[in-house]
Amino acid sequence: AYKIMELDDKYRFLVPGARVVDLGCAPGGWCQVAVPRVNALGDTPGKARGFILGVDLQEVEPIAGCEIHQLDFMEDGADEKVKAWLGGGADVVMSDMAAASSGHKQTDHLRIIALCEAAAYFAFDVLEEGGTFVSKVLQGGAEGELQKLLKQRFEKVANVKPPASRSDSSEKFVVATGFRG
Repeated sequence: AYKIMELDDKYRFLVPGARVVDLGCAPGGWCQVAVPRVNALGDTPGKARGFILGVDLQEVEPIAGCEIHQLDFMEDGADEKVKAWLGGGADVVMSDMAAASSGHKQTDHLRIIALCEAAAYFAFDVLEEGGTFVSKVLQGGAEGELQKLLKQRFEKVANVKPPASRSDSSEKFVVATGFRG
């Protein structure tokens, strides 16, 4: 949860009134961070009320201020389901997903990059113009195509290693802002 807090503190994408999709939301830490920031409970008078939609392959315990659905975001029609649940497009698509580890570093890197690319294509389908995509990636050489893809679709693309991420971890995050539609 600290990682998304640090990323949002720097890039300010979880704003009151934002409609947020959290892909691979289990166990729910990122959703919990987003609830007060987007005013999902509507408990901050004078600020727009946001909406948080969490989706995951596995069942997730309910989280106050979030709507959670068990869904494979890569299945046909998943983007349409998400837009229906949101009542329109999303302002933010965020993902802290990681593929199951095989123990082989290069294989694991390729798997997480493929998952991140799938999340990016999903974001292209559900994001509103000006929206933000945030995703975990692993350093390892194959992320170049993903960077190229994101730079074509977003105004700015930043690669960030938040302070909460262990220094010995190959984990980093991509924050793409200003979706061009």
